Amino acid sequence: MKVLITGGAGYIGSTVASACIDAGIEPVILDNLGTGRREFTAGRSFYEGDIADGPLIDRVFADHPDIAAVVHCAALIVVPDSVADPVGYYRNNVSASLELVNHLLRNGCHRLLFSSSASIYQAGDDFTVDEESPHAPQSPYARTKTVCEGMFADIAASTPLRVLSLRYFNPIGADPELRTGLQLPRPSHALGMLISAHEAGVPFGITGVDWPTRDGTGIRDYVHVWDLAAAHVAALTRFDGLFHDGSTSRAINLGTGTGTTVRELVEAFNEVVDAPVKTEERAPRPGDVAGAYTRSDRAAQELGWHPRYSVADGIRDSLRWAEIREARLPASPPRS
Repeated sequence: MKVLITGGAGYIGSTVASACIDAGIEPVILDNLGTGRREFTAGRSFYEGDIADGPLIDRVFADHPDIAAVVHCAALIVVPDSVADPVGYYRNNVSASLELVNHLLRNGCHRLLFSSSASIYQAGDDFTVDEESPHAPQSPYARTKTVCEGMFADIAASTPLRVLSLRYFNPIGADPELRTGLQLPRPSHALGMLISAHEAGVPFGITGVDWPTRDGTGIRDYVHVWDLAAAHVAALTRFDGLFHDGSTSRAINLGTGTGTTVRELVEAFNEVVDAPVKTEERAPRPGDVAGAYTRSDRAAQELGWHPRYSVADGIRDSLRWAEIREARLPASPPRS
């Protein structure tokens, strides 16, 4: 099998590509290198450009007419940035995705795995959600995911397109073989900022301590990125069977089913490192929410997928990657 991975030079897309290679699936990478890294495409078929570029998409399919499916990971994902620049987020995440689907249909590619997000949900009082939970996105970023899911579902209802939305919770870790990892030197998510604080020897800021959780800090479902990648491989191999009932669009949560608060994440981090990180309380960032974790077992039932890695494993692999990231990735991404 051969698959096109949009955003395949980014953190998740490149890890999915590695998992595909390990499973005997050949990835073709499309990335504009806005945040992705050329280093993550080494040894892989790579096209630099935008998902909305019709002639480029046509060339990809002319070169690889045996592409059987698309894994659509290309998106901007930083919540505070989406609050500051909603126009840019809707243009990049929604408008470009609409153009992409049009190009896929024109080229006869009808299988789409969409990298969606659990941030679209309205969590229950216990902070758990399943695939049928109501949607209440609290940031422009999250709304772009909701809009894309609805847009894809509408298109699939009247075309041969079939869409599986994989709703990620909170990816951490790196490829255990350290082929790829988080490319950003100063990531905005909690674990990335913990690592940055640890490296700099400064306190870690807990943004929000008055959420209605068990300790007042936000709660998340941290899933190892290699587990996420394995779920994509399972989805690709089982794709057609997921639509045996005549449905045209489906959604599956990808999470561990275990909620971890920010304070608990700090505790787990400090158990792994030699020098514990101190904390200081800060106000929530724009777009922040209390959080949620999945109570669903649909991924197990339909994909045969179970997460293998713990939060501690994700922390260790993130730290291992952080030690080599600067050597593997030059300070300025090469553009030529």
